[in-house]
Formats: sequence, structure tokens, C-alpha cells
Amino acid sequence: MKITVIGTGYVGLVTGTCLAETGNEVVCVDIDAEKVAKMKSGIVPIYEPHLDVLFDRNIEAGRLSFTTSLDEGLEHGQIVFLALPTPEDEDGSADLSYVLNVSEEIGKKIKEYKVIVDKSTVPVGTAEKVHATIAQNAQCDFDVVSNPEFLREGFAVDDFLKPERIVVGSSSDRATALMQKLYAPFVRSGNPILIMDEKSAELTKYAANSFLAAKITFMNEIANYCEKVGADVDKVRVGMGTDSRIGKRFLFPGIGYGGSCFPKDVKALQKAGKDEGFDFKILDSVIEVNKKQKTILLPKIEGYFNKNLSGKNIAIWGLAFKPETDDIREAPSIDVMNALLDKGANLSVFDPEAMPNIKKQFGDKLTYASSMYDALEGADALVICTEWSIFRTPNYQKLKQLLSAPVIFDGRNLYNVEDMQAEGFTYHSIGRKTAK
Repeated sequence: MKITVIGTGYVGLVTGTCLAETGNEVVCVDIDAEKVAKMKSGIVPIYEPHLDVLFDRNIEAGRLSFTTSLDEGLEHGQIVFLALPTPEDEDGSADLSYVLNVSEEIGKKIKEYKVIVDKSTVPVGTAEKVHATIAQNAQCDFDVVSNPEFLREGFAVDDFLKPERIVVGSSSDRATALMQKLYAPFVRSGNPILIMDEKSAELTKYAANSFLAAKITFMNEIANYCEKVGADVDKVRVGMGTDSRIGKRFLFPGIGYGGSCFPKDVKALQKAGKDEGFDFKILDSVIEVNKKQKTILLPKIEGYFNKNLSGKNIAIWGLAFKPETDDIREAPSIDVMNALLDKGANLSVFDPEAMPNIKKQFGDKLTYASSMYDALEGADALVICTEWSIFRTPNYQKLKQLLSAPVIFDGRNLYNVEDMQAEGFTYHSIGRKTAK
């Protein structure tokens, strides 16, 4: 099939590359000429595990190509994916200007039947708006479908190639048949393609992300309460997770969620509710608790240093909002670092992938280490913000040699409390006793 993907961010590039992998001819459109030139020369503009292999293979096979020309893209594809940004507006709502501006151009340019697919995460009613915008100028038949993505950064390629489910919101039999044909290779193991109305499909994405954000936040509240009463959140987590009604996933406490999806989607659903006169009280609490959770380590750090962080050298491990990505959007590390800088601390930071993005934001306010151990040289304490695998089994003796004092503030509970105590560390984590 001939496919066009408009927008080459995380969602668009993964979508285009994975669709090419199953034999489709895919043209990706982006207005950033420099980015398009790099992709044409084989440079993947984002870090996503395994994407580079598929990217190179499909470019070489001629199934994946890139252009800045919307006309070229629309002439090529019968199915046109909109994978455009829907950033958070000042009032918390999703900004649909990119989606609607492109929709207006599509209406002016299409000459034959197309299926326009909303792949971006968009509020309920967006498919109607896109349809109305295209219809203002279109001189041919078209359909608009809602097909929300459920891609986890760091696992996006696997999530696309082996989806748990595919949601298609469509009121057109013709469009539905084309979408089922397109996705058939991805569900051969029996996972469902769920056909529903457009509004239900749009809400499914927001509801799923908001529920997961609420689950994370609830566990963080439990962890904070554990510290008050002397319980161990790890034991509580296991006790909860073995209940099949709850499940084991998203029960790990930490310093809050971040990224491009959860924060934006929770706020967008909250705002959409207000627009309808509906108060999402649970989401109000989720947002409030998560904001506080991002700096939950700060009182512990200040307490250790007798409320005087001025001139203290602090090492930071992990800058991305989660492992296996270079994405720093809404990353808890940013809140932690800003708070420490405000208190006068000096920060030496390390992340396997995210340092270039952090450097764009922080510039020379930070020292950028060449390795995880380089960051520790002469540091008065270590703070862990992201649970990268390379941080899980460090050389403890080397840590003690490099740190001026053996103290760790772990925002992701990477280590066993008893082990850290035996190794001679002062170890603060989330929802567990402090090793001293």
C-alpha cells in the first residue's frame, strides 16, 4: 500500500519506518529541511532502540523516503497519517493548530479519495474538526479516521510491530476496510483491531494514559506514607501486584512521571472535562501530587547537608524522563536540578543519551561528565533520577573512592537497602528506610 506520514517526530518516524518494514511504500513529510536532508542521508534524528536498523534497511530497499513537499506526499499516499505535535497550550488544553493547519492544506490539495488518519493524541471531537476543515476546500471524497498510538518511548518499535491492540475510530466502511488491510500483518498472532466510533477512539488514548499516570501517582503516595509509618514500599508493592485485579506494572515508586505523553494528556483531559462542565477530581490530585513528587528528594538532601547546599558538589545520574530514550520533556531530573541550582549547588551530570538535549536547556550551568564514574569525581553526594540499566550494578568500592562521602539519594529505588548498608553507604530512597 502507498502511505504518507506527515510529521517525523517519535510517533511519525516510528510509524513510517515500521509500516515500510511490512512492504508498504512510505513517504514521510516534514517542514524541517535540515532534518529531512539528514534522514535522506541515513541519519536517524531521534534515539529509539532498534529504529536505526529498520530505518537503514527500508531506505536501502526504496520503501521509505522523505520530503519537505506536502504536494508530493499527498500525491503518493492513499492513507495519510497526521503525526503532528499537539503541545500543551497555556490553559492545559491540546494545541491543535498544527493538525488543523495541515488539514486545511490537505483540503486544497487532494484530488482523489484519501483516508486521513489522526495518529496524534488529540481531544475528543478532533476528527470532526479535521473533517470539517478539509471539507471546506476538498473537491473529492475522503474519510477521517482516529487511530491513536500506544507507543512507549524506548520500546516504540516493538510496540508498533507487536501491538497489544490497535484502535481504529471510523464511521466509514471503506476507510475501516483499508485500515484493517494495512494493519493485518501486525496482528497475525490474534491481538485485536478494535473498531469503534471516532470519539471513543480519541478518548481511549487519554483514558489509558491518565489511568496509568494515576496508578503511578497512587503508588508514590503510598511510598510517601510508608516513610511516615515505617513500612517498606517494596513489600507493599509486591503484595498489591500479585492481585490479578491490580497487576504488577506501574507500581514502582519514584520521583514522578514525565515525558511527552502522561503530563500533557492528563492536563488535556482535565481541561476537556472543565470545558464540558465536568470536574475530573482524580486528575486534579494526580497533577498536584506528581508536581510535588518530582522534588520529594530535596528535603532529604537539604536535611543531610544541614540545609546548606551552597557550594556543594552533587553528581546526577540520569537526565531523560525514562531509560532508553533521549527525551527530557517534563523529566523529573529538570525539577531536581533547578531546585539544587537554586540552593547554590554545583552539578556534574551524566546520562547515556540525553545530555545533548539537557545542554541545550541548561548550557554552562552544569558540568557534563563523560561517564557515570567521571560525574562522581569529588562529589559530596550522588542523586539518581533515571533508572538506566548501567546504573543498576555499579562498582560500589569505586563509588566510595570517587565520592567525598558515601551518600546516595536514589529517586528510582535501584538498590537494596540492606546491601547499601552493608557496603557502608548512607542511602536514601523512596518509601523505604534509610541506610546509614
